[in-house]
Amino acid sequence: MKKVPVFKILIAAIIHIALFVVGSVCGLIHPACYAFVGTILPILFAFVYLYVCANMRCFGAALSLNGFALIVGLIAGEGNLPLIIGLIGLALIAELIRKLKGYETLKGVRWSFIPFAFSFYAYAFHWWTDTEASLAEALEEMPAGYADKMASVIGDVRLLIVMLILVVPVAMLAMRLAEKVMKKQTAKLR
Repeated sequence: MKKVPVFKILIAAIIHIALFVVGSVCGLIHPACYAFVGTILPILFAFVYLYVCANMRCFGAALSLNGFALIVGLIAGEGNLPLIIGLIGLALIAELIRKLKGYETLKGVRWSFIPFAFSFYAYAFHWWTDTEASLAEALEEMPAGYADKMASVIGDVRLLIVMLILVVPVAMLAMRLAEKVMKKQTAKLR
């Protein structure tokens, strides 16, 4: 195993955080964008994840990305129980899969990316776990009428289930796309 390029991993973690910010900001368009952008963000997460896994062929790739996101979230005052449990839990599941499938294998990266792809939902899930506080915050911070739109999005649990299910095929396709684009990183894995 080669030495882990810490600076490059840190840059990737910063990009990972930037993707969370982009996902959050899209909520300004409509509450549904914020609520369900976690279904399409894996398309971008896949590139960062593949890069980190190819350069960190040992325990810690998923944890370094989600751990950094959690630390920044807590510092920014965005930390809540679903975020903490979600980011750590998803990263640990991804790390376990990578260990079982092999840190050096493309198969390990592919399969471990599926739970990792749900990471933005760990951030957004407070809407469904603490709806009252989320709506109160929206009344304070957002334009008039936003909380009403938000309530209708939160109330559509069937759509949430569909969007959560769709994360799996999106994650699988996104990782294949990342592999095609990032040939140098893909070549580092068996």
